[in-house]
Amino acid sequence: MDLGSTLQQAAALMLTGMAVVFIFLTILIGLVKLMSKLVPEELPPQTASTTTPSRNVSGQIPGETIAAISAAVHKYRSRQR
Repeated sequence: MDLGSTLQQAAALMLTGMAVVFIFLTILIGLVKLMSKLVPEELPPQTASTTTPSRNVSGQIPGETIAAISAAVHKYRSRQR
């Protein structure tokens, strides 16, 4: 085999492979677009009511919440040392 025929075979194989990949990707893109039109979009479930953080009538933060935050900050700072 001479170098010229080997290069021709390599070029033919390369072009065939590129054509197969191009056709496969084109079909894949078409199928994905078709599926996006056929399958309905999933929407997140809607909640009936929204909950708000618990606060006293006077607008103050409960003592339990302050204690939990203080404990978390203390634990974080003690680990940093």
